[in-house]
Amino acid sequence: MLKYNYSFELQRDLSELKVLCEHLINFGQITGLSKDCITEMNICLDEAFTNIVSYGFTDDMEHLIKFTIDWDNDVLILRVEDDGIPFNPLAQKDPEIATDLLNIKVGGLGIHIIKKLMDDICYRRNQGKNKLILKKFLEANELSLSS
Repeated sequence: MLKYNYSFELQRDLSELKVLCEHLINFGQITGLSKDCITEMNICLDEAFTNIVSYGFTDDMEHLIKFTIDWDNDVLILRVEDDGIPFNPLAQKDPEIATDLLNIKVGGLGIHIIKKLMDDICYRRNQGKNKLILKKFLEANELSLSS
């Protein structure tokens, strides 16, 4: 039975995206997850973090965004917690995606991308905090750094 827990916090600042990526690379090196799996995690957590930093607060105070990654057998559970304004990403309509590349609008695809890359998504508001839980069911090819 394989279990692993990894947690870290980031300041509410887009410059922390580099640190987020470094944490995920470190997690991948420790656990042996494939580069593709780590890249998918990075895309999803980057999108969630960017949305929180860009739209989640109405003040200029310092805030921490907490990340927890639990690996339990063949399931990765990614948790993102912030004390920003209530926002349920699952309540948002899926965007209409233009078939003509020249007419694609910038923005609004982050939540859609997360939904496509993750196998299960849950949101709840508890004790003044947004809690986003993303699950990824791992397959054998995602358990090696060779990809």
